[in-house]
Amino acid sequence: MFKQYYTQAIAQLRQHPLISAICIVGTALCIFLIMLVVMIQQVKVAPFSPVSNRDRFLHVTYTSVGNKNWGEGNSSNGPLSVRLARELYMPLTTAESVTIYTCGTEATPLSLPGLPSITADVRKTDAVYFHVFDFQFVDGKPYNEATFNAGQAAAVLTESVSRALFGTAKSAGKEFLLNHAPYRVAGVVKDVSTLATKAYGQVWIPFTSANDTDYDEQQGEMSVTILAKSRGDFDKICAEVEKRTNEYNAKTEKTTGIFIINRNRPYDQEKDSIYVGANNEPDVTALHRKQIIIFVILLLVPAINLSSMTQSRMRQRMAEIGARRAFGCTRAELMCQVVMENLITTLLAGVLGLLFSFLLASQCGDLLFQESRLLLNASPTVNAEILLQPSTFLYALLFCFVLNLLSSCVPAWKASRVPIVNALGGRIS
Repeated sequence: MFKQYYTQAIAQLRQHPLISAICIVGTALCIFLIMLVVMIQQVKVAPFSPVSNRDRFLHVTYTSVGNKNWGEGNSSNGPLSVRLARELYMPLTTAESVTIYTCGTEATPLSLPGLPSITADVRKTDAVYFHVFDFQFVDGKPYNEATFNAGQAAAVLTESVSRALFGTAKSAGKEFLLNHAPYRVAGVVKDVSTLATKAYGQVWIPFTSANDTDYDEQQGEMSVTILAKSRGDFDKICAEVEKRTNEYNAKTEKTTGIFIINRNRPYDQEKDSIYVGANNEPDVTALHRKQIIIFVILLLVPAINLSSMTQSRMRQRMAEIGARRAFGCTRAELMCQVVMENLITTLLAGVLGLLFSFLLASQCGDLLFQESRLLLNASPTVNAEILLQPSTFLYALLFCFVLNLLSSCVPAWKASRVPIVNALGGRIS
């Protein structure tokens, strides 16, 4: 049966090539625009190395600090201090791992003695960082807990930085100058896309080797990522964080008047990716509502045009429809045939639109995915691992199916309601 529908659909496309081309291009453009919207959001939450565990991440990018002497509603908002991060999050028993690292990167000069310097984005981390984020090492290994605790000057470089400094990616054990201080290369990893915002860097060093990350007791330069054993543990982890925060506030409010405003932190990957300010909790529901409105608009407009084209084709096929009805074809079978034939056309256009969206996303990543709040030494890089997610194809298939229903159901229903005698005569009424 499907083979018959496919044959009829192809025959209809060949019979009216101009109309068919307009129909396919219009549908492809619709899928193309929708998939761009999906991809722009998807790269923020989709798993890829070194953030393959995004579905198990909880983040505390910033914290909010209040003071009973500042008045109600007033707060200081920004990254955490090492001391606050260690007190609130490191002792969590319900999490698999907790890592502390600087919330962003800092452009820093690197050089070899007597040679010109280059600039790279440096991130300061702890040793657990390389367990939470799955970097692909091409040489050496990450600095360990002993190196971190001792504050030794070790570093992990990306391949591109290693080649720029030493002319090779195999540089483990070699020394270089980072901001004029000597550092030893512990390991080299594959370059990291800027889209992996929590893992991105070009050089990683122990923050104990710098000792300049805290501004006061509560705030500094640090963020926290919690790796849960599974998503089912999110509620337990958040409850434990809330408990520890309340215990911390009970202690500090009495002595200094300072307290931590939780704002339902930590946030999962999606919620953390849409924050606009540390003093406001991200609204995921509003994001989903906005996305639905965009999708409905992008689907309805072409669906109306495609519906008119489908209705035109139905008029030309009235005699065929009448003959089928006369030989016992039911209205339901007729509607199913029209919808299935139109679905084949929509799927062909959907594949074309999906290919266009992949092509544009891969070639114009710096235009589509650059975040204005990030001042980085590199442009966003988008590759097949990032874009070719199972959910991408499922979204494209879903939109093709919905668009097909919107554009074909009404014409098919109208055609099935035409009396047999009128249909045989080629009349629609």
